Amino acid sequence: MLLLLLMMMMMMWSVVSYLSSSELVAGFQRACGLFPAPRATHERLCPGSTRIHRRANGTSPPCQDGEHAANGRKSDASSSQYEVRNWPLYFLFVGSATLGNEVFYISFLPFIHWNLDPFLCRRLVNMWAVVMYIGQVMKDMLKLPRPSSPPVVKLEQRIEFGMPSTHAMAATAIAFTLLLSAPERVKFQFEVGLVVAVVLSVLVSLSRLYTGMHSALDVICGTLISALILVVSYPHWDSLDFFQLNSLLSPAITLVLPLILCYKYPELDHYSATRGDTTIILGASAGCSVGYWLNQRLGVTFEPSGPFPVTLPPMTPVIFTLGVARFFVGLLILVLTRQAVKWITLRLLCLHYGVSLNDVSAHRRKEIEVPLKFSTYSAIGLVNSVVVCRVFTLMGLL
Repeated sequence: MLLLLLMMMMMMWSVVSYLSSSELVAGFQRACGLFPAPRATHERLCPGSTRIHRRANGTSPPCQDGEHAANGRKSDASSSQYEVRNWPLYFLFVGSATLGNEVFYISFLPFIHWNLDPFLCRRLVNMWAVVMYIGQVMKDMLKLPRPSSPPVVKLEQRIEFGMPSTHAMAATAIAFTLLLSAPERVKFQFEVGLVVAVVLSVLVSLSRLYTGMHSALDVICGTLISALILVVSYPHWDSLDFFQLNSLLSPAITLVLPLILCYKYPELDHYSATRGDTTIILGASAGCSVGYWLNQRLGVTFEPSGPFPVTLPPMTPVIFTLGVARFFVGLLILVLTRQAVKWITLRLLCLHYGVSLNDVSAHRRKEIEVPLKFSTYSAIGLVNSVVVCRVFTLMGLL
């Protein structure tokens, strides 16, 4: 029995090692037509060497010695040019990678609120915040590196750890939260929605291999973690939704708890954007939550009238034009909100802590970064859920 257990552990370890290897990622890239640039662009001319190394911009970096030279080669390799031999797959995977970026979700989620149903947006924002916080914290606690370059070609440069892939986590959570929530609100063919959810999740996950940012193990673990969160939380969605909208404690909890989580974010021995990105997500979620609670108190939620599930109207030129107008007007309001709140908050914090407005390193300190980003994006969330639709009403866009 002990021998069998040891054999199983060895097999599992070999599978984990294989899935986490950079060679597997590089092999996937080569199979999809993505290759390193020809050898001449990866070599440097240094004393005692006849090799030439060129950066992506065609210039040669200065020669370095010892440890600095090794670090220089690593940096240069990660920023070197690459060769694409299959452009359809290149555009497919690079485009799919943008579906897991924060910019996409900060645009997509308000779009759902303004043009489809605030109820669905609320569910999506809640799950987005939960899975992203768990994923980001796991990255900085596990501290597992991203695939190495070479052999991997990296299309993005991120100074953060790899495990798990938060792109895979977010894509899975968003796609399947929408799939599970929509049937009670909107009439649609569930099988079609399931296919779309699976395809989008797979494309985003594979895009992280194609761009060289994650190993297969990172992506698989990210997907499984999101699936586990969905399975565990799904039976409680209705109860949490009722509490969020109706409890007098809801605004305090949804503001204070995320702020505490941001301040208690794992500390690293170097600066990483993960704490700031997490603060942005939790701030936006907190602001939206308070806004939904306030709309419930005011008796105007901007949700479609029942009985549910409703039938979506056909896409006419008028409906399309109104949807586009709502999106751009709403986006403009959110951008203006971001700039105004950030401008004011940054100056107040710099004045309080006695630092210069131009001191970027000081702005990265926790006591400045967390309140700055949390207040900015909680204001965006609040404006998104409360103000924007009222502006639409005044403009005749609803």
